[in-house]
Amino acid sequence: MYKAVLFDMDGTVLNTLGDLAAGMNYSLRHFNMPERDEQEMKTFLGNGPAYFVRCSVAEGTPEELCHQVQDFYEEYYDAHCQIKTAPYPGIPQLMERLKDRGIKLAVISNKQGEAVETLAEKYFPGLLELAVGTGPSIPCKPDPSAVLSAMERMGVSAKESLYVGDMDVDLNTAKNAGIDCIGVSWGFMGRDKLESLGAERIADTAWELGDMILGKK
Repeated sequence: MYKAVLFDMDGTVLNTLGDLAAGMNYSLRHFNMPERDEQEMKTFLGNGPAYFVRCSVAEGTPEELCHQVQDFYEEYYDAHCQIKTAPYPGIPQLMERLKDRGIKLAVISNKQGEAVETLAEKYFPGLLELAVGTGPSIPCKPDPSAVLSAMERMGVSAKESLYVGDMDVDLNTAKNAGIDCIGVSWGFMGRDKLESLGAERIADTAWELGDMILGKK
C-alpha cells in the first residue's frame, strides 16, 4: 500500500474552472482585450498562470504586457478564488478514508502558491501534510522538483508514493518523478484523452480511486 498520495488540484480535487475563467475574463476586460469562452479556457489550463495568460490574451500581445496581465490576474484570482470553486464529489471523503489508513496526503499544483494554500485550508482542513503551488523558486510541473521535495519532506520514497491528476502534465510529472500515477476522468481532459496519452490506470469516481489506491481494485 502507498504511504503517500500527491494530488493535482485543478480538475482533480477541486473544480476551479468557473473562478479561473471569471478571473481571467475580468483581467482581459481590464486591459481592453476580448474575453474568452469558459470551455475554450479549459484547454489553456494545467501549465501554470503564465501559460494561461499567454493563451488567453489577444494574439500578438507583447511579453511585457503579458507580465502585467499576469500580475493583475494573480492578484485578482487570489482574492476571488472561492466563489464558484468546490470539491469534486466524494473527494473530501476520499481524503478522510486515506488519512484514516495512515496515508500522507499532499496537493502539488501549478497554480500560484497563495491561492493553493487558501483553497487547501478552506476545502481540506486538517487533511493535507502539504499544499504546494508555484513561485519564484518552484518551477511548474511537469518539472518534478515540487513532487520530489514534497516526498522528501513527508519522508517517503518514490516506490511508496502515488501521483493523481487529470491532465497530460500530470502523467508527465509522475513519470519525471519516477512514481506511479492514476488519472481521473472527471477533470479538464477526460478519459478518452488520457487513454490516448497512455494512462494505464484511470478512475471514474472518488470511491473507485480510493479502491485503486488501497489495492482493492
